[in-house]
Amino acid sequence: MRISFTKMQGAGNDFVVLDETQNRLKLSPAHYRFLADRHFGVGADQILTVRPSPAPGIDFEYVIHNADGAEVEQCGNGARCFARFVRDQGLTDKDTLRVQTLGGVIEPQLTPDGRVTVNMGAPVFALADIPFDPAGTQPLAVGSWQKWPLALAGQAQAATVLVAVVSMGNPHAVQVVDDVDLAPVAAQGPLIEHHPSFPKRVNAGFMQVLDRRHVRLRVYERGAGETLACGTGACAAVVAGIRLGLLDAEVQVQTRGGLLSIAWAGESNNVLMTGPATPVFHGEIVLPDNL
Repeated sequence: MRISFTKMQGAGNDFVVLDETQNRLKLSPAHYRFLADRHFGVGADQILTVRPSPAPGIDFEYVIHNADGAEVEQCGNGARCFARFVRDQGLTDKDTLRVQTLGGVIEPQLTPDGRVTVNMGAPVFALADIPFDPAGTQPLAVGSWQKWPLALAGQAQAATVLVAVVSMGNPHAVQVVDDVDLAPVAAQGPLIEHHPSFPKRVNAGFMQVLDRRHVRLRVYERGAGETLACGTGACAAVVAGIRLGLLDAEVQVQTRGGLLSIAWAGESNNVLMTGPATPVFHGEIVLPDNL
């Protein structure tokens, strides 16, 4: 099967974007893994699919598959690329969209400077809704919130890390570190992702606070490994930092792939994320039949 695609990136988080507004491609998890493969496919952190409106008042449906082929609820950097794609391809003439995702409705807005702002919705703190199972652990109160201890098995020396847990349409575990360059992302990331306290796995964030308006961030993403940027991870990190009393309401998040601006006015308010969305190239690829 030969399909067309667009390669895009947002702060270094890269995507293969597929247009299913006219016909469903009916791809399997193996197809998504092939597309994401950096040696045999196109190469991407996630595969983004554009589908027609599923309901009145909604412009498009936005479907996200990780590099491992699994469908996931949300992708913030992807949402910006999604908005840029549908506008560039002439699928809409709107500057502000309402888009249905597995994690809820989001509202990307294209700005005059070429960046995209996405209303990511309100963060979720109810443990069962993240989901996070606190059985056998006791939280440590910090600021107006708490951190949870996670025992990480499988390391040369057993370690316990303290994480703040929150959902931005997908689950995140954020820990504050002294220096993101020295943080054990490769060692701890997969252990946190697959920790039994997270029944749907989790994105592991490592945040260094520079001052109350600036942080550095690395994220080990569920189903993708460490990426150059993670939009929902940036939102989750800033929300965690605000609730822990470390950050102000507007924060610049420096990822390895670029800069994201995150704003959150506190409880019951939505998180706003602004950043770049850049087309890289268009192409066609033949998907093997024997996957």
